[in-house]
Amino acid sequence: MKITLNELNTYSRELYVEIPWSEIDKDFNKFTLDFSKKIKIPGFRPGKVPKKILLDRFQPSIEADFVENSVNKYYSKALDEKTITPVNQGAVSDIDFKFESHFKFKVAFEVEPKISLPKFKKNSFKIEKTEYVLDEVDVDMAIEDVRMRNADIQTVEDGSKVDDFIICDLQEIDASGVPIIGEKLETRYIKVGQPPFDADNGQKLLNLKPNDKVQIRIPKGEKSELTDYDLLVKNVERQVLPALNDDFVKIADPQSKDLSEFRKRVEQQINEAYLQKVEESVTQQLCDAVINKVNPEFPQSMADSYLSHMVEDVMSRNQGQLEIEKVRETYKPIAEQTLKWYLIRKALVSEQSIEIKKDEVELFIKEKKTENPQQEKEIDKFYKKPSNRQRIEDNLIEKKVLAYLTEFAKIKDVKVYTKDLRNKSEVK
Repeated sequence: MKITLNELNTYSRELYVEIPWSEIDKDFNKFTLDFSKKIKIPGFRPGKVPKKILLDRFQPSIEADFVENSVNKYYSKALDEKTITPVNQGAVSDIDFKFESHFKFKVAFEVEPKISLPKFKKNSFKIEKTEYVLDEVDVDMAIEDVRMRNADIQTVEDGSKVDDFIICDLQEIDASGVPIIGEKLETRYIKVGQPPFDADNGQKLLNLKPNDKVQIRIPKGEKSELTDYDLLVKNVERQVLPALNDDFVKIADPQSKDLSEFRKRVEQQINEAYLQKVEESVTQQLCDAVINKVNPEFPQSMADSYLSHMVEDVMSRNQGQLEIEKVRETYKPIAEQTLKWYLIRKALVSEQSIEIKKDEVELFIKEKKTENPQQEKEIDKFYKKPSNRQRIEDNLIEKKVLAYLTEFAKIKDVKVYTKDLRNKSEVK
């Protein structure tokens, strides 16, 4: 079998395959025999028709079927011989089969490209690293959230107030106040004072009790057009927050001995959350900077495959409630960026001989068990799966790659005060 491989660019390939009759003679004869078993000719049993008679009557059909059934076989052999792994389905063309002579064809396909990395220099990438400066208000707000999560819900009998929840039915009405059939929203929870149930609507929702009825105007649809509704109160509920004392701390955080220690632990948790946010931001900036510098070419088939997997995952998590075309449009640039990073990372791992040893994986698992002593058995069971251990290796390799690239980054420290973030949020 003669194989000619043409490299059109970093990822496009054309494979020319030519097989002489001496190499396909046996395959063709076997195929002819199988073909004879499927047909009936008077005077002959199935499979016992002489080859000459069979070819005289059915040679074009036999040849056509042989070609159709043999292209993939010889294509696969050619790929194995050249140790090539395509990333898409090959496009077959230029098929030429001549009985007792040869079998030729061409296949165009794409492969994963090998990325040529530039020589990185010091300060090649500019990165901003944020230091978030907290204050007591951050701690107060976080503790208030904990209190909200531990609040009691009580039914209110004496009329609704701001921040109460009203369980109601909303019936859309026309300009004359007549209910519009088919436009009723049943058993909705609304919070008094929260948009769009504030301002004039908020005033109308005060002092309401079960079976009370008021008319409000709220936005509807994508264009948010103001629409009139009759609101029928079913029930009024109020969140009663627990007192902020040591008894509350015992419920909210048993590891804290008193309110003072609870505040310190909450502050620590907030800081850790911000540190994680900073780490993610630095990583994203670094990846984006490297991608922009290298800007690797990639086959569209790989990008399409990445995108299809992303869309499938998003659609399954949202139970098909999203428009698939909008999801594809949103995730297309993300898929392409992810693919570029995959190719660059793979090239760096090869170039720098980055690897993960078995003891590094074991150390990671050991640290997990130290952090969660009550879950040792579950952790051992989880990481017995090869796929989960592979995930550890991938994460550790990612860290080593990022650590290497950080050597070429110029990192600028920037202080951000959380009070300024709150002020901006309030303005919006």
